[in-house]
Amino acid sequence: MPWLTGYPREKVEWYPTIDEDLCVSCGMCLNCGKNVFDWTSAGARVARPYSCVVGCSTCGNLCQGGAITFPDLGPVIEIYRREGLWDKVKRVLEEEGKLKLVD
Repeated sequence: MPWLTGYPREKVEWYPTIDEDLCVSCGMCLNCGKNVFDWTSAGARVARPYSCVVGCSTCGNLCQGGAITFPDLGPVIEIYRREGLWDKVKRVLEEEGKLKLVD
């Protein structure tokens, strides 16, 4: 998926943090399709933060203990604005044939 279209992922500070005091070890975060988390004897741990899809917060939304949070989206939106990423993403989606109308 062309979320950043060439912009370095490691320059986007978007990834989950876990409040260990709130973690109830439900394991929901391990459903992450990008394998961001590892399971430890203390519960979940953010092991690969830059594998997290920018803007995704599904794990936080489903966390039973409310232990997973994300930074404010404002700085990410500013990167998209400054770098013209919305137009770049749209071009890639058009090239990939994903912006075709279906009936």
